[in-house]
Amino acid sequence: MRAQEIIRAKREGRALDDAQIDAFVRGLGNHGWSEGQVAALAMAICVRGMTRAETVALTRAMTASGQVLDWSRERFDRPLLDKHSTGGVGDKVSLLLAPIVAACGALVPMVSGRGLGHTGGTLDKLSALPGYQLTPSRRMLVSALRSAGCAIVGPSGRIAPADRRLYAIRDATGTVESLPLITASILSKKLAAGLQGLVMDVKAGNGAFCAGADEARALATSLVEVARGAGLPTTALVTDMSQVLGSTAGNALEVREALDALCGRTRDPRLVELTLELSAHLLRLGGVHADLAAARTQAQQALDSGAAAQRFARMVAALGGPRDVLSDAALSLAPCVQDVTCERDGTLSAMDARAIGLAVIALGGGRNVAGADIDPRVGFDRIVPVGTAVRRGQPVARVHAASDAEAARGAALFTAALHVSDAPVRHTPLVHEVIAVA
Repeated sequence: MRAQEIIRAKREGRALDDAQIDAFVRGLGNHGWSEGQVAALAMAICVRGMTRAETVALTRAMTASGQVLDWSRERFDRPLLDKHSTGGVGDKVSLLLAPIVAACGALVPMVSGRGLGHTGGTLDKLSALPGYQLTPSRRMLVSALRSAGCAIVGPSGRIAPADRRLYAIRDATGTVESLPLITASILSKKLAAGLQGLVMDVKAGNGAFCAGADEARALATSLVEVARGAGLPTTALVTDMSQVLGSTAGNALEVREALDALCGRTRDPRLVELTLELSAHLLRLGGVHADLAAARTQAQQALDSGAAAQRFARMVAALGGPRDVLSDAALSLAPCVQDVTCERDGTLSAMDARAIGLAVIALGGGRNVAGADIDPRVGFDRIVPVGTAVRRGQPVARVHAASDAEAARGAALFTAALHVSDAPVRHTPLVHEVIAVA
């Protein structure tokens, strides 16, 4: 089946059949398709789109291009569940949700990623914990699941290899923003994890890849429908990312905030609210609870009782991290910490979360090029939420940096991302919409 004919068919707006899609994915894996041919089909898909059936077929083919985890020999007696976020700033929900859901009776083999663009990645956060193994052996992974009920790890090189090549070419050819290709990219890796249920956190707002609510709703709907078409029960929540989630942005700082929340020392209300809401939907989806309110109550109890904190500690220890992470996480500290102060009296009426994510990158806490090293120590904490009354000279955050000059630069970037006014603030709902397909 010639690549040129498949490209021509999609260029002309025709739907590809399963055989054509399988041929494309095989060509990705064995390099039978050149980069130019892959780019041409990606562009044709970006312009012409794909039907839901095509997207399901592409997702299944990319899943089958590599290893698909089979948990049958482990004889787990609990549902295997996971959560995925489309990316935000300060989003450390996974660090809380995985142990909460595990403490409620499910298993969470969570395959996470590194930061992408202005968003922080869960793997980069966990890299701040000394010794933590992001790509453990299967034996270590199974041991962590048995002892903790959860394991947050990175994908092995054998998971959906066709997607890795396709994504690299999409990134270089301006075809990342294709709804079918985004959907297949996310779900092929989740299907390969052998899950029985998935909850998606699709962000909308200035700190999200989908800035508009309509765009986020379209992606959420695509993810739910394609996942279910491929045999994975999925629910998606469209949630707000118009401000930093929680009070920190930066890898080690976000781990510290997650630990404080798990241990009950300090808890940001929006962070806890979103975590519990996602946890409840996941527990209901996995059959742990039939009732959403009961699922949320149990999730709250798991957090308040310390059961979730103990699960997190066991996970970290089982994956090579600090043996008692709850009392000593051994997180590195930045040498320079300075207040970021407000420039006028008023109310913090808005913040540019994307700009704050980019400020973390400017400090060295993210990547400008793939594979670059990052400084886990840097970022911002004590970030005040939108709606706070502020006065000139009042601290609205702290910057953590490698030097005084970097701190001053980071503080200026942070201040520029804030909008202080005299007008009343209209608060955006944390959860815009829940999308589930029967």
